[in-house]
Amino acid sequence: MTFVDEVKNAVTPRAALLVIGVLALQLLFIASYVGALHHPKPTDVKVAVVAPGSIAGQLADELRQLPGGPLDPRTLPDEKKAREQMLNRDIDAALLIDAKSSTDTLLIASGQGSTETSTLLNLFEQIEAQQQRTLKLDDVAPASQEDADGLSSFYLVVGWCVGGYLCAAILAISAGARPANRSRAVIRLIVTALYAVAGGLIGAVITGPILGALPGSLWGLWGLGALTVFAVGAATLAFQSIFGVVGIGLAILVVVVAGNPSAGGAFPLPLLPDFWRAIGPALPVGAATWVARSIAYFRGNAVTGPLLILSSWAFVGTVVTLVMASLRRKDRPAGPAMAPAEDRPPGPGDEGGRTEGTEPGAEGPEPGTPTGPRTGATPV
Repeated sequence: MTFVDEVKNAVTPRAALLVIGVLALQLLFIASYVGALHHPKPTDVKVAVVAPGSIAGQLADELRQLPGGPLDPRTLPDEKKAREQMLNRDIDAALLIDAKSSTDTLLIASGQGSTETSTLLNLFEQIEAQQQRTLKLDDVAPASQEDADGLSSFYLVVGWCVGGYLCAAILAISAGARPANRSRAVIRLIVTALYAVAGGLIGAVITGPILGALPGSLWGLWGLGALTVFAVGAATLAFQSIFGVVGIGLAILVVVVAGNPSAGGAFPLPLLPDFWRAIGPALPVGAATWVARSIAYFRGNAVTGPLLILSSWAFVGTVVTLVMASLRRKDRPAGPAMAPAEDRPPGPGDEGGRTEGTEPGAEGPEPGTPTGPRTGATPV
């Protein structure tokens, strides 16, 4: 056998396509992370101005006209309203002008991430210096001492999401990417749900009571963790039910390649480029990171929208998984249950593998499914 023949046997066309797909995923990973995080700069950061008389409106107009549009200012009547809107996550900072002195106050919330806080501080210090005024800080929602950079919520969510798609991937590797029928799809979803409940609790306990990295409700974080893990797991099962093994790569594309850099974790959303700032809140990592920070530092405010997004991923993933399993069962011809080659892990002398119930020791076909030729005798 020639070397070329050896290469053809070692690298099948399907394997070559998968390698090309992995290369594409790698390049997208690099482009996404570097594109989102290489040059953070503020864009349309929501800030408020509290000042007496017409000064507030005039200052807001000046802030709106800063080069590059870093701020999206609005005026508020008093400090109480500014603090309320910050805790509701309607604004990211507020400048309180003291007409009786040369020192003004900047309300910040370090719980939303130290990068945004330091960026806003530098920007407003420059603005105040131009007016020959000084600035003092008032942290409305301070980050925990064990969460100095405000990143613990993001890393917690990343861990939950990784667990979600790895659980679904393991179920695919062990018994075929596409479940053989609706009953087995239901079993996979139940396993994913049980895993989500356990993973959500353990993650919340580690970051809360054990490490003290995140304050806030343990029950709230547990519920968020369970929903996040199941949403990602159900989405991964849905991708697999449609695309087979390739669905695992698509889940990584959504969760890791697109989701992590756009989540507002390493750099909060106002510091990201337009594309990542637009997609982040709609993806599981971004939605869950927002809710985790709200639970930890903002009294659980402003979480309805992100929770609906996570619930939508969970619901759609569940429905698609069940529908595809039902269609797959109807399309299967009578006879021994065999999955397409792309769904079967490799076996001896085969680049494919099997689906559920096609090897000794695996689940057998459903009752009534023929297991051999009809010769008048009972099949062996």
